[in-house]
Amino acid sequence: MFLLRLLLALLLATVAAALFAPLAAVLVARCGFHVPFPRIFDRMMMLTTALILILQKGKLNLLPLLQSGFERPQFLVSRLRLMTVGLSVSLLVVAILWLLAIVAAPAAGGHAPWASLLAELPKLMLAAAVIALVEEAFFRAFLMQGLFSDFGSKPALIVSSAIYSAAHLVRSPARFYLTSLDWLSGLHCLAAGLSNLAAPESAPALLGLLLLGLLLGRAFLTTASVYLSIGFHAGFVIGAKSWRLAVPVPDLLPHWLAGYSSFPLVSGAAAWIAALILLVCIGPISTFAASSQSRPI
Repeated sequence: MFLLRLLLALLLATVAAALFAPLAAVLVARCGFHVPFPRIFDRMMMLTTALILILQKGKLNLLPLLQSGFERPQFLVSRLRLMTVGLSVSLLVVAILWLLAIVAAPAAGGHAPWASLLAELPKLMLAAAVIALVEEAFFRAFLMQGLFSDFGSKPALIVSSAIYSAAHLVRSPARFYLTSLDWLSGLHCLAAGLSNLAAPESAPALLGLLLLGLLLGRAFLTTASVYLSIGFHAGFVIGAKSWRLAVPVPDLLPHWLAGYSSFPLVSGAAAWIAALILLVCIGPISTFAASSQSRPI
């Protein structure tokens, strides 16, 4: 089964990350950088996962799945249109949430440092593009399609969305630094991340991320490609990362809008409702995004 092979690969990647992250942290500290150990562990986990997947690419059918997710539609202009529509719709939703913040609490959203936000926008857009590309390649093109053979399309959508949601919360909430070698620190960081996932206060973020995963998965299924979901994903990342700048006083906002956890915006009921509306409308959005007469570029 695909899922069993993947879980074994992820277990091996986790063990490798727990072993090598402390060594990497010490080297980073000796080079004069001040980086929290949980962040180093997260990056090491990404690196070891990528290496294990590459080494197991044949058994996991990695390259054919990625190719299948990226090969349609055939023409570049059609791919750009799908991404543009997804990006535009998601940014429109974020803009509506910003307007709600201004109406709900003018002191929170009415005097946002727009100059700082505009200055940060190029960096936010670059980060959003990279995150959207990498995560859609893994969670939709690879994971969800891989699960098709185990469960079928609808269960694969739900399972992959649940994994997508949980993966974002298996992170240590503590910020601590490692300057001397401690081989158990990786295990401590992993345990803290699992505790954070199981904490009751993480439930709103889990729900919000699950709905977002379902939306991105549906965008993939309706277009048989990653491009619409990449556009959606990039827009929501821009919105989430700019939320703290656009709304500098989030404590003045009601929880239904600001959220309840370290994942602002996505853990609020307003974002849940927006995701549900988009889920209902994903069919017409996909049809519109794919409706142009495309020519090769």
